[in-house]
Amino acid sequence: MKVYDYSRLSGSQISDLCRRNPVGDPDLLKICSRIFSAVEEKGDDAVREYTRRFDGAEIGESRVSRTEFESALGQVPSVRVEALRRAASNIRAFHAAQGLREGILEVEPGIACWREQRPIERVGLYVPGGTAVLPSTVLMLGVPAVLAGCTRVALCTPPRRDGSVTPEVLAAASIAGIQEVFRIGGAQAIAALCCGTSSVPRVDKILGPGSPVVQTAKLLAQQRGVAIDMVAGPSEVLVVADDTARPGFVAADLISQAEHGADSLAILVSPSLELIDGVKRELDLRLEDLPRRDLAAAALGSSFALRTPSLEEAMEFSNRYAPEHLILQLREPKRWAARVQSAGSVFLGPWSPEVAGDYASGTNHTLPTSGLARSFSGVSLDSFVKKITFQELSREGLRSLAPTLEVMAELEQLEGHRRAVEVRIESGEAGRTPAGD
Repeated sequence: MKVYDYSRLSGSQISDLCRRNPVGDPDLLKICSRIFSAVEEKGDDAVREYTRRFDGAEIGESRVSRTEFESALGQVPSVRVEALRRAASNIRAFHAAQGLREGILEVEPGIACWREQRPIERVGLYVPGGTAVLPSTVLMLGVPAVLAGCTRVALCTPPRRDGSVTPEVLAAASIAGIQEVFRIGGAQAIAALCCGTSSVPRVDKILGPGSPVVQTAKLLAQQRGVAIDMVAGPSEVLVVADDTARPGFVAADLISQAEHGADSLAILVSPSLELIDGVKRELDLRLEDLPRRDLAAAALGSSFALRTPSLEEAMEFSNRYAPEHLILQLREPKRWAARVQSAGSVFLGPWSPEVAGDYASGTNHTLPTSGLARSFSGVSLDSFVKKITFQELSREGLRSLAPTLEVMAELEQLEGHRRAVEVRIESGEAGRTPAGD
């Protein structure tokens, strides 16, 4: 892990440390465009062909049958089922609290405005396969989708070599309340959700993490009128730590993020060079027997530690970096939490490992990466709903507001706008009651 001295870096060098680009490969764009065109033209046949080519799996019916669903729970050890159920319970509780109803606001006498929430009718969830099984992502996406009341929730995940779906993924889907699971992954899954096939429904929004290919495909889906949650890059964590932090704890948090993949980022920022040195020693020790050692070591090799003159500069850098996960291993973490301006999810103190948010504390782990936390939030109940504004004006309310409306219509030279007000005012003044009054 490289170590940089913040005080010796130029502005451009600091910008370089913060720069990440999750997508942007023109070759991937061409590949995904061809896949979309093929799926539009050939539907399920194209999906099966790409699944054979990219996943090495032969699939007949892409939708997982009810029998497979039922047998999955029997194949998963009870201790895992209980862990999934407890995680789902906490996720459900946290997200259910986000559904508070807003009240009606009378902005002026006779002018009432409010918002009402409606579920997005059809959503597509993408759960990666790749180097790890991710039933936790099923819960993070599926639980709020079901809570929001989405009419149709279609989950896509890559099949195993034999064409089946990992039982734990199906068990998590069942616990979340998802009825439709499709054994397809990659760009062909995103194309199917975007375009629709005989088997896979066309959806209104696609959510979920995935490889650069999947994220590029999501961009193409967005261009075709299907909403997406965000463009997700490699996983990342930034730890801000002072001299009270335990090097072993910090190293364990960095490794837990680095083992996601060789392109993951694990950053340490601290004013204490002694702590940084201690963490580096702990990293070497803890990597020795790690099953995914090669992946974690590669990630740490492209990550870095940053020594800052003070915690103020450490927080300044963190906000500029805008990490997916931010861990504050500090003497007074709640005090410093007020300084956080940009982060996907924040973990306070020595007893709040990032893995808690990954799995079961209740917060969502589908978070903005690559600096998008400067302007994006993670997945929440809001990701699965739309907010519709309403207004109701009484005759007196419209009469009061009419002069303002007419002046603004004249200002923008929209005479039809002005007349839409005028006809009502004249009607009311003439003693005729407008329809619906």
